[in-house]
Amino acid sequence: MKSSERSASARSKKSHGHQKKKEGRVFYPVKYGADPSGVKDSSDAILRALNDAFQVQSGLDLLPGVNDLGGVIIDLQGGNYNISRPIRFPASGGANVVATFPKDRHLMELWSPNSKKTDKTKSIQLDNFSDMKAAQNVGIYYEDITFRDLLLDSNFQESGHETFISSSFLGQHVTIGGDKGERNFTETAIDLASNDNAITDVAIFSAAYGIVLRGRANILTGVHCYNKATFWGGVGIVVKLPGLSFTRIDNCYMDWTGIVMEDPVQVHVTNAFFLGDANIVIKSIKGKISGLNIVDNMFAGSGSLNPIVKLDGEFTDIDQVVIDRNNVYQMALKSTVGKLMVTGNGTKWVSDFSSILLFPNRINHLQYSFFSQGQQPVFPTLAVTNVKNNVVTVESNKAANGVVSVLVDQYNMVGELSSLN
Repeated sequence: MKSSERSASARSKKSHGHQKKKEGRVFYPVKYGADPSGVKDSSDAILRALNDAFQVQSGLDLLPGVNDLGGVIIDLQGGNYNISRPIRFPASGGANVVATFPKDRHLMELWSPNSKKTDKTKSIQLDNFSDMKAAQNVGIYYEDITFRDLLLDSNFQESGHETFISSSFLGQHVTIGGDKGERNFTETAIDLASNDNAITDVAIFSAAYGIVLRGRANILTGVHCYNKATFWGGVGIVVKLPGLSFTRIDNCYMDWTGIVMEDPVQVHVTNAFFLGDANIVIKSIKGKISGLNIVDNMFAGSGSLNPIVKLDGEFTDIDQVVIDRNNVYQMALKSTVGKLMVTGNGTKWVSDFSSILLFPNRINHLQYSFFSQGQQPVFPTLAVTNVKNNVVTVESNKAANGVVSVLVDQYNMVGELSSLN
C-alpha cells in the first residue's frame, strides 16, 4: 500500500472511530475511554466528550450570546465513574444540554412498576396516629434519593419517601424574570406526593404552581418562588392533604406569589418574606384548622392593602391557631392577637378589633386595664359589657377621664369553648 493510501485509510478509521463516539447529538463518554466500572479515572474521557458536545452548532442562541446546542446529550449509560477533578464546562459556554423524554411522562420519575395505582383526586383522611399505623401499606420503593444542582426546563414531579431536592432552579420556560408570557405559565414545578421530604434552596422561576405538597411531614427551607404572579392566578406553594398536613415552611421568599393551604393541620410558616402583595390563603375543604402557626414573617405590598392572611370559605372547627408578630408594609395586618388603647372622658370605651382579627366574631380571651388621667384621679367601677363581632365594650358606673387598654386573642386549646361570644 502506498503512503498516501495508508494515510487515507488511517483518516478513514479515525473518522469511523469518532462517529462511534456519538450518534446524532448523543455523546457517549464510554467511547471516549470512560470506565463505568470505576477502576480507571474517567475525568479526561468525560471532559473530552463534554468539549465535543459544546462544539455542536444549531445556528441559534438560547439567550443573547449563549449558543443553543440543540439538546445535546451526554449519556453515561449507567455505571460508577471515578472522577479525580471537577468536570468543568467549556469556557465557550452554551445552553440546551438536555435529555429527551416521552411527551406523556415526567422529566424525572421515581416510579416502581410494583406501585399500586391510586386516585390522586382523593385525600387520605386519618384522624390519629393509630389510624396512620393501621392504614393500608401502599409500598415504599425509594429511599435516600437526592436531586441537587439542577436547571430543569419542564414539569417536575416525583413520588417517594425521604427525598431531598436542593440547590436547584426549576422552570417551565427559560426566563430571567419579567417574562411577557408569565400569565400563560401552566405547569407545576414540584408536585410532591409523599411523606418526610425536604426541599432546600430551590428557585422556581416559571410555573403556574411552584410547589404542590400532597404528603405529610415535609419541610421547605430557603425556597424562592417567583413563578406566575398571584394576581394572574399563580401560586407559589400549595399545602394539600387537608386535615393532616404536618408541614413546615421556613425562611422562604414568596416573590409576588403566595401560599395556599387547604384545611391546615399542624402547619408552621415562619421567617418568610412575602413581596408584591403575596399572602397566605387558608382554603376551607371541611372547615377545619388546627395547630397553625404563622409567625415572624415580613409582608411588603404595593399599597392595595391586601390582607396578609385571608380565609377562603367558612371554618367551623378551629383550635390552636397563632398568627402573630408579623410585620407589614402597605398591606393589611391580620392576626389572632389584638391590642388597642382607647382614650375617652365619659362612661364607655369601645375597642374595635374587626379589621385586625382573622376570624369573624371570635374572641376567646381578653384582658383590660384602666389608666385614670387628669389632676383629680377618679376610681370608677368598670366592666366589660359587650363582646360581639370582634368589638369589646367597657363601661363605667360614673364618668371618668382615662385610657382603657384591651388585649384579646382568638386562640383556644382543643375542646376549649369561649363564653365571650
